[in-house]
Amino acid sequence: MPGRSTSSSGSGSAGFISFSGVESALSSLKNFQACISSGMDTAFSVALDLVETQTEVSSEYSMDKAMVEFAMMDRELNHYLKAVQSTINHVKEERSEKIPDLKLLVEKKFLALQNKNSDADFQNNEKFVQFKQQLKELKKQCQCRDRDSLDRTEKTDC
Repeated sequence: MPGRSTSSSGSGSAGFISFSGVESALSSLKNFQACISSGMDTAFSVALDLVETQTEVSSEYSMDKAMVEFAMMDRELNHYLKAVQSTINHVKEERSEKIPDLKLLVEKKFLALQNKNSDADFQNNEKFVQFKQQLKELKKQCQCRDRDSLDRTEKTDC
């Protein structure tokens, strides 16, 4: 396995693990968080445009679903990063005679984190909450504008 070295050639002998490859992969995954954030920004912008142009509700619903998917991806990626980092820290502290199965340890920690999920967890995502709030406010503003134009009054406040 890359990144795994042993100090002697005997089976079950004392060894050490180089985490440079794992840490490099973690760094790449952390960079992917920016891609998720960018996707959320784009979906957010499109949803606001749909409301402003009064496009049908199903398109707005699709943007809402996209935001949910991005929030879930963000949560899952954060759980995976946390599981890997926790495993690395544990193995470094333990300094066991035997080299543990890192993949199995990460999978167990990741599953434990995922099992704590609830359907509403993703709604704690800052961008998702902001999306919902601004969308709601924009809808109110658009409804006020519609009423004003229908009434043909000069009201500027709602």
